[in-house]
Amino acid sequence: MMNADCERILFTEEQLRGRVAEVAREVDGLYKGKRPLAVGILKGSIIFYSDFIRCLTVPVELDFMAVSSYGSGAVSSGKLKIKKDLDRDVRGRDVIIIEDIIDSGFTLANLKELLKERGAESVRIVTLLDKKGRRKYDISPDFNCFEVDDEFVVGYGLDYDEMYRSLPYIGILKRSVYEDRIFASADKNVV
Repeated sequence: MMNADCERILFTEEQLRGRVAEVAREVDGLYKGKRPLAVGILKGSIIFYSDFIRCLTVPVELDFMAVSSYGSGAVSSGKLKIKKDLDRDVRGRDVIIIEDIIDSGFTLANLKELLKERGAESVRIVTLLDKKGRRKYDISPDFNCFEVDDEFVVGYGLDYDEMYRSLPYIGILKRSVYEDRIFASADKNVV
């Protein structure tokens, strides 16, 4: 059943399950005989990350990072902020960054560079969604499940104001849900 705040379902549970398994098979082929470090980017990737690593047959070590390029607002600060760093050393390791969505590319471009500076042998990116139309940095995922248009997507880990992450599908959020909130916030600031 679709959440009332969603305009429509973009990818069903079945589509997600099938594509995640397909991409995991591609990644498996690349890492045969290796033990990569799978780095999940919190919080949005957690459901995708869990499903993805369970589809892999190569042994992986798990770790997480929480990073942001946003300050208190909805506009990028232009600086990568590490809220939770890795517990493992990446020196000499094959690293797989697992992220929910890539849009401007700022966060992943800077994170990939940081891990290389820390001595990672290789750094590859696996994303659930790719919004190519919003790309501002020269970076692309090495593996991607789906391309999406510039719409506000929620579910399967993706959120709006910490809501909708637990939806079992990816849906498009109704504009009225977030526009009403933006206008309400603006009205509070009017004197």
